[in-house]
Amino acid sequence: MKILCVVGARPNFMKVAPIIDELKRRGIDYVLVHTGQHYDEKMSTLFFVDLGMPKPDVDLEVGSGSHARQTGEVLMRIEPVLERERPDVVIVVGDVNSTLAATLAAAKLHIPVAHVEAGLRSFDRSMPEEINRLMTDSVADFLFTTEELASEHLRREGIAEDKIFFVGNTMIDSLMKHVRRAETSPILRQLGVQPKSYGVVTLHRPSNVDEPESLRGILEALSTIARDLPLVFPIHPRTRKRIAEFGLDTLISSGFILSEPLGYLDFLKLNKDASLVLTDSGGIQEETTVLGVPCITLRPNTERPITVTAGTNQLVGSDKQQILAAAAKVLSGRFEKKQIPPLWDGHAAERIVDVLEQSL
Repeated sequence: MKILCVVGARPNFMKVAPIIDELKRRGIDYVLVHTGQHYDEKMSTLFFVDLGMPKPDVDLEVGSGSHARQTGEVLMRIEPVLERERPDVVIVVGDVNSTLAATLAAAKLHIPVAHVEAGLRSFDRSMPEEINRLMTDSVADFLFTTEELASEHLRREGIAEDKIFFVGNTMIDSLMKHVRRAETSPILRQLGVQPKSYGVVTLHRPSNVDEPESLRGILEALSTIARDLPLVFPIHPRTRKRIAEFGLDTLISSGFILSEPLGYLDFLKLNKDASLVLTDSGGIQEETTVLGVPCITLRPNTERPITVTAGTNQLVGSDKQQILAAAAKVLSGRFEKKQIPPLWDGHAAERIVDVLEQSL
């Protein structure tokens, strides 16, 4: 059996790394393809090293561009790789443009596709990720879900029961494997903060950073919080650019501790020891749930509802007053730690490879 694994953006790396570990452990032949959708060489290399991933066998070097251009480039560049390698199955993860493009290319060549993290739905089609999720799931042959509600979404969409497998969350596999190593990270000392005495901010979604009023409201709320709690802000290049463009630099007050984007281990350590995380990232909602760290999600919806119903997550959108109210609740000690979701136990990759071995 030969398995071809596709990654395109940094969140994909954490989801694929445990699967590659399991394939190597079982002696199963695999090919790792990096589309280059996230092409920052320093950051990509650092993530691969932190996660113990092998160097990709193929790098498509797609780079940035519009959604259509990026998807089209991956389609064109991955097709000859699939024709040459002829894998028994292509594994795609998450919801980025590379996920959809690799799925379409494989499906048209009649190569089975396994989608890891299938069935997640925000029900917000203004998000490009939602379109990628819907289209990928509609043609995939193996749909591996992280929570039972995701499996139910697939059933409602008419996906056959024998294609749906509730296996858990490979991103949590990575977290559990590396959380002890992350303890050795010097990042807190480098940033000059003490455990449980700071918050963490990540902000990158277009709906938040490309709209001047949304970005202003979020930054005003964060500036207010930063008066009482220093906020470490590994700032995304797109966000930095928009803040300058919209003339919002004055809202980045002295309570912020700005940094460049961080590697996996540094960021895991930073989140683990935070007293509060404010984010618009999907994966961070999951990681904070397992770490037991209060999370405030700066979005009106989430495709990961179990992080709200069973985890540590609160949805507040970009409204300034809602952000402040949620932060006040946490900082006053009224935060209630909840449960780790079922099968988020560090063994999702094993269950995925079990299914593929039995089926193929």
